[in-house]
Amino acid sequence: CRYLWLFSFQSNSFHSKRAEDLKRDILKQAADLGKELPTVLLIHQIDRHEGAWTILPLMTDFSVTYGRNSSWIFFCEEDTRIQVIKLVETLRRFDKSKEWFLGKALYDEESTIIHHYAFAENPSVFKFPDFAAGWALSIPLVNKLAKKLKSEPLKSDFTIDLKHEIALYIWQKGEGPHLTPVPEFCTDDVNSYKVDHCATTFSNFLPLCGEPVNKEDVFVAVKTCRKFHGDRIPVVKQTWEREAALIEYYSDYADISIPTIDLGIPNTDRGHCGKTFAILERFLNHTSPRTPWLVVVDDDTLISIFRLRKLLSCYDPNEPVFLGERYGYGLGTGGYSYITGGGGMVFSRAAVQKLLASKCRCYSMDAPDDMVLGMCFSGLGIPITHSPLFHQARPMDYPKDYLSHQIPVSFHKHWNIDPVKVYFTWLAPNTEESSNGKKVGYNREDL
Repeated sequence: CRYLWLFSFQSNSFHSKRAEDLKRDILKQAADLGKELPTVLLIHQIDRHEGAWTILPLMTDFSVTYGRNSSWIFFCEEDTRIQVIKLVETLRRFDKSKEWFLGKALYDEESTIIHHYAFAENPSVFKFPDFAAGWALSIPLVNKLAKKLKSEPLKSDFTIDLKHEIALYIWQKGEGPHLTPVPEFCTDDVNSYKVDHCATTFSNFLPLCGEPVNKEDVFVAVKTCRKFHGDRIPVVKQTWEREAALIEYYSDYADISIPTIDLGIPNTDRGHCGKTFAILERFLNHTSPRTPWLVVVDDDTLISIFRLRKLLSCYDPNEPVFLGERYGYGLGTGGYSYITGGGGMVFSRAAVQKLLASKCRCYSMDAPDDMVLGMCFSGLGIPITHSPLFHQARPMDYPKDYLSHQIPVSFHKHWNIDPVKVYFTWLAPNTEESSNGKKVGYNREDL
């Protein structure tokens, strides 16, 4: 049977190289086996449409182009590692003439804000795929989804957690298939003793492309306001402030004890667009042009600047880079992607220069800054760069299995948690993974 393999890919130079490497590896394995070569596509090369990464808008094209001569579509990430022969054997176990949705199952232990508190009575009942392990749709299911999309266009609202939203769409409130868990789809590291049976594994390390960028290459801007000076700022000072060589706190009130800088922008209860654009102007005009990176965080963001410096070694600050956790708005109807602010927004100086040289600005002072930035970069044709290592919510808001193959860069919110404990458990440099892969310090299970 014929296979179509797709993996998510980003047009940034670092990601495009990794994606091409994976494509070459898959095709070489297939050729060495004497198999008919699968069709391997990089999602952003098939469709330059802003919402291509949300996959569902592509179903109609998949159905038309591959609906007659393929049996399966297999999706994976650029860090997924595939054993072609084992994957083919695994898929052969399933009747290709039926509707199948296959993957490594994740579930929520408690209902969570990122899934709009879905299945609040019993959240663990609903399974959704861990994209890192890869996931597969049989062609009959692809054809059915394509038909549905023709008669009922996608709702045009927010895309927050794509893997959960795709599973909900396929399930169709019980009319479509549930995810079928496949034990051969794995997220263990390729060198783990557990992977003998696995058709897929995952490179669960922090990318490092040479030396981490220097501490002085990263300027950190913390957005705060007077009412949070007393409770949130002390947490930053107790936790990650010491990792930053260049850091400023921007508020609606100048407090020399912190110290904070009053940008002359009144605080707003939501949005903060005016404040964020003032920060971008200040970075461009009042910091050394030799500082290539800007990170904008909230006062309740918990972040590892130490890990971020490693990650940034893979990106060229002379390119316009806008990096963080990607959400989408209105992508079914020509909307835009954006970096969600709570997990931290990372800008190369080149990105800030291009943005401020344009006429794109806040439509009101309290507009949502992250969404306006997404709209602006989309209009400029500058793609945003997604990293799943940034998190808009708390560790407890994500499935344990999902976080188990990550070395996170950030989390967000202090609500109902001990933020200092969360930082030292998940993010602190002195709790880097030891040689046996165990965390030193607090037990992650408690959080």
